[in-house]
Amino acid sequence: MTQRFLKLGAFLTGNGSHGGSWRLPGVAPDAGTSFDLYRHVAQKLEVGKFDALFMNDTVSVPELDPHVLARNTQATRWDPLTLLPALAVVTRHLGLIATANTTYNEPYTLARRFASLDQLSGGRAGWNLVTSLGGGENYNRDDHVLHAQRYERAEEFFDVITGLWDSWDDGAVVGDKDSGIYLDVGKLHVLNHKGRHFQVKGPLNAPRPPQGYPVLAQAGSSDPGRELAARTADLVFTAAQTLEEAQAFIRDVKGRAAKYGRGPDSLKVLPGVSVITAPTQAEAQAKYDQLQDLLDPAASLKSISNFINIGVDLSAHPLDGPVPLPDTIPETNTHKSRQRLVLDLIRRENPTIRQLFRKLTAGGHRILIGTPEAVADDFAAWFHQGGADGFNIMFSHLPGGVDDFVDLVVPELQRRGLFRTDYEGRTLRENLGLERPANRYAQGGRPVTALAK
Repeated sequence: MTQRFLKLGAFLTGNGSHGGSWRLPGVAPDAGTSFDLYRHVAQKLEVGKFDALFMNDTVSVPELDPHVLARNTQATRWDPLTLLPALAVVTRHLGLIATANTTYNEPYTLARRFASLDQLSGGRAGWNLVTSLGGGENYNRDDHVLHAQRYERAEEFFDVITGLWDSWDDGAVVGDKDSGIYLDVGKLHVLNHKGRHFQVKGPLNAPRPPQGYPVLAQAGSSDPGRELAARTADLVFTAAQTLEEAQAFIRDVKGRAAKYGRGPDSLKVLPGVSVITAPTQAEAQAKYDQLQDLLDPAASLKSISNFINIGVDLSAHPLDGPVPLPDTIPETNTHKSRQRLVLDLIRRENPTIRQLFRKLTAGGHRILIGTPEAVADDFAAWFHQGGADGFNIMFSHLPGGVDDFVDLVVPELQRRGLFRTDYEGRTLRENLGLERPANRYAQGGRPVTALAK
């Protein structure tokens, strides 16, 4: 039997996932926009045999409160589809997953860009399909598209973009110099899609991606998000504070996948976890405490209040008092699943505001502080007990968080037989143990539309 290893993704943003990381001694304030930093990080992740680097993205500045904005390291950021092609040139095996939303983009544009990234990287591209947490005001609207409408559009977007990636069969470029025939036009398929949200003729003016489709990731954990993941995703990024929550999520999503003819191994679920590690527990805790001391509590609590949208400004209440939950929680149009996760945490643990603040510095993801052995123990428990197929690691600070994990935790995982010592293949799909999707026309699934005369 083939050895089953956990999968590791690296969640990268700015100077790190912790809002105080840019203030650490020796960190340049503009390091989050330094290509040299990201090149070092990507190459170090490849030394650590990580499956992929994952970059989130937004299309707006979410918080304009001056006190919060002045301390917000995420207000400006890389465009992932500009940075990742550059990183493709300086790496050989690491997967490169970019977030791009389906609400304020068009399928043809993204189909070309991701097909190009897959070609450039030799089959290492991935697309994190999201519906966007905001930004309508930047795209000819007065508001943000409603949650249900965003997911309806996302479903059709997926159908169109995969149809475009199937425009050409493998081997369509024959390049016969004697006959002068460059393309086998019998291997071309015109989409001619006409739906509620999109009208796209096709074909795509790019060859079929080396992986068939770039690896498809999905990060929504609301009910529509789970349904979309079950139908479309190869990787599912989620947040879970407890093993029981993670187990329930996996059972639900993989159970839903069955009705789409997909087996449980056809999608990998990677909960996010922020890891702060050092040779001793005391050293690891000291690293985290140092980061916490660099945060402005009032600004952070205002940001948390806006993020979870419970109708209460936590910064206006005593730090060591209880979290004041209103009788009626307003319905959010942005992060529905994360709001529910935080509400469940508050009701389950009844934390003080200070305790909640310390738990939410990774955006609602779990925070794991400990030695390499303790981290490996935790990962093994979740992996073997059905709580995760792997983890999306959130690094509190860059590059130190990456260096610590690769130098300390990865060898411990390898020693225990939990993680690879070398890459299994050349493409991201091969390394994840995922099948290359067949062209829908070659399968006889959807009718071929004849070329227009």
